[in-house]
Amino acid sequence: MQTRLRLLPGQKGTKKMLQTYGDQLVCVRYRYDEERKKRYKTVELIVEEIPWVKNNGQANPGSSAKSDTIVSVRVGYGERHIRSLVKEAGGKWNSTEKVWALPYRKAVEFGLEKRIVQ
Repeated sequence: MQTRLRLLPGQKGTKKMLQTYGDQLVCVRYRYDEERKKRYKTVELIVEEIPWVKNNGQANPGSSAKSDTIVSVRVGYGERHIRSLVKEAGGKWNSTEKVWALPYRKAVEFGLEKRIVQ
């Protein structure tokens, strides 16, 4: 399927969509399917709007740069369930420091943020 035309709100070919979606409308695209011999009209909409503040080039808290960072997590000897979760997530045991090393996103996913050691 090929996109041949992308129109902004207010341009010819977007009037009906603008009436339907109003300020939520970002653009209207016309896509063509050569195989089925069909033209599709698609719309891009704004579905959520929240405040955003630029943080001077630092990675966003949810960005993959931070989420892939390896962190050290303390897990008690008797906490077998947590230890098995960490192992299954690819955690590696550091016998020198007696901590588990795993990606930050996994530590957050398992609710282990308070166990992260520096």
